[in-house]
Amino acid sequence: MAATHSEYRGYLRNTVDIEAGQHRFHPVQSSEPTYRPLLFGTLAVMGLLQVASSVAILLHLTGYLQEVDLSTAPHRPLEEVQTEPVLNALRDTRKNRQRCKTPKESLPSAHLPIRAHTEPYKKGEAKAVIIDWDEVHGYRHRMGYQKGKLLVEESGFYYIYAKTCFRYYKYGGEESIQSGVQPVDVSNTQLIQYVYQESIKQNSKSVLLMKTGSTMRWNNTSYNMYCAQQGRGVRLEEGDTLYVNVSNAWMLDPEGEGTYFGAIKLGN
Repeated sequence: MAATHSEYRGYLRNTVDIEAGQHRFHPVQSSEPTYRPLLFGTLAVMGLLQVASSVAILLHLTGYLQEVDLSTAPHRPLEEVQTEPVLNALRDTRKNRQRCKTPKESLPSAHLPIRAHTEPYKKGEAKAVIIDWDEVHGYRHRMGYQKGKLLVEESGFYYIYAKTCFRYYKYGGEESIQSGVQPVDVSNTQLIQYVYQESIKQNSKSVLLMKTGSTMRWNNTSYNMYCAQQGRGVRLEEGDTLYVNVSNAWMLDPEGEGTYFGAIKLGN
């Protein structure tokens, strides 16, 4: 019993020593305060990145974000390269929208039908003469007109076109003979169309741009018709003029759908 009691007391002493020994170790400090600033910093950075990406997408969709040319970036200050898209985006959007909605100004152009003459060209005259055009029933935009000639008011590359129709029908041959009017021989008639340019750089010297036509063998007693049409592009300067000459102008078709002249600017 004595041994047993001693062992029991030893056991109790050892237990007390163990419990007292546990207090010698310092409690482990929580790591929460260490990771909390890092967590908040990460969330803040992610939030800024999300806001920046949203703004960039919005600017791209609205068309105000411009691309930065990386090839020229080293030659410009870094601050200029980085802030230029932002400055462009902060401009007055109302002015930009108005500028986009404004239609492009139309290019210089003209289309003129033949003028219905009260005094027709001299019958039987084969010499080439300038056609007179009807500017009242025609169309002109930023181009002038005077005495059969189109005036170029803006330099550039133009497309020029011209069409002339000739027709002939001898009405009542016997009546013409009785009235003393000699019939015109149209059995071998040259119908030629010329388009000229008077160049301001060459002291308004006439330069032939186009020529077309045919020698027609028509019948004096039947209806005859022939049309000549041509067009080309040419560089014109401000102050140049354009006009059309035809032979046997007295045979021209007076209808504007068949005989007309025009030009349109294609570019600089």
